[in-house]
Amino acid sequence: MFRKMRRSPQALSHEEMIDLLRTETRGVMSVQGDDGYPYGFPINHYYDEEANKLYFHGANFGHRVDAVKKDPKVSYCVFGQEYQVEGDWAKYVKSVIVFGKAELIDDQDEVIRISRLICDKFPCTPEYIEQEISKDAPRTLVIAIDIEDINGKLVHEA
Repeated sequence: MFRKMRRSPQALSHEEMIDLLRTETRGVMSVQGDDGYPYGFPINHYYDEEANKLYFHGANFGHRVDAVKKDPKVSYCVFGQEYQVEGDWAKYVKSVIVFGKAELIDDQDEVIRISRLICDKFPCTPEYIEQEISKDAPRTLVIAIDIEDINGKLVHEA
């Protein structure tokens, strides 16, 4: 069902892909938008390795929520950990693409739990996190992606 990577020598190991999902804070989720147009948007994530799921939080209404209700199939791209070899103008960058089905979660206990996990990836004080959660949780929704396929590669930009 999912395509194999064309440039397999550039493939990342499973451990490298998981490391990228764990350490990078954001990526781009793509959904089927209005009138058949793809809709991609940047968003922060939390990766739960044990559940093999990605979690996101945001407003409980809007384009992305409508799109997931209509078609839960999504992709999510994370890239980062770039580096440059001395004497080479082009950078190396790692990327991971995840395919899966999204689920909308509006249970307030779960919204708060996931919101805390996402916020813990940022240098915020616990007091700030709790203040934001208490203010925004009632109008927040969590999107969970049950990962069906994952692939990643190291690209030399040259």
